[in-house]
Amino acid sequence: MFIHSQYIMHLPFVFFLPLITLCHSPHVVASSPSSPRVLTQGSSLLVEKKHHLISPNRLFTAGFHEIGQNAYCFAIWFSQPMLNGNHTLVWMANRNEPVNGKRSRISLSKRGNLILRDVGQRIWATNTRSNSPLQLQLLDSGNLVLTEFENKSYLWQSFSFPTHTILPNQPFTKDTVLISPRSSTNLSSGFYKLYFDNDNVISLLYSSNEVTSVY
Repeated sequence: MFIHSQYIMHLPFVFFLPLITLCHSPHVVASSPSSPRVLTQGSSLLVEKKHHLISPNRLFTAGFHEIGQNAYCFAIWFSQPMLNGNHTLVWMANRNEPVNGKRSRISLSKRGNLILRDVGQRIWATNTRSNSPLQLQLLDSGNLVLTEFENKSYLWQSFSFPTHTILPNQPFTKDTVLISPRSSTNLSSGFYKLYFDNDNVISLLYSSNEVTSVY
C-alpha cells in the first residue's frame, strides 16, 4: 500500500503501535497479592478490587482500566507506564460502551462464557461454551486466551479480535479490521480503518459523516 507523504503526519498514532511494541522493554511490575494469576470458571474480576491478570513476563496487564470519569474498559495494556504516567492500551473489550466504577465485573461462567457486566447488565461476552475445564490467562505475547485444560487449545483469544493495535506475532488476516481511536484521550472507535480489501491489498479508509476516502 502506498500512502502519500502528506497523509503520513495525519494518520492515527495507533497504527504505528507495532513499532513501539517491538522496542518496548519488559518492566517488573508489582501486583496486588490478591490478584489472581488466572481466572477460573465461576470466578470474577471486580472493578472496585482493581484485580489484574499479569503476563508471566510482566510486560502486559489485563483488567479494568479507567478511561474517563467513572468510566472503565476491560482492556490489555503495557504494564510499564509512559513518561506522562499513562499506560498504552493495546486491546479493549468494550471501547464504545464503558462500564462504571461500581458493581461492574467480568466473569468466567461455569459453562465457559466470559461475560462483562455493568451493574448486572450484560455489556460484552465472548459467546463461548465448553464442557471442558477452562481458564482465562494473559500470555507473554499480550494475547488474552480462554484455554481448555484437556487439549491446551484456545477456545477464544483476543488476538482474533483486535481493536486498534497489532502486536508482534499477532496475525493480520483478511478478516482483520483495525479501527483507530478518536484521539489519544478518547479511545472510542474513530474514523480510520485498516483492512484487506477485496483484492487482498491493505487499505486505509477514512470515513466520517461528511467525507469518505480510501488511501
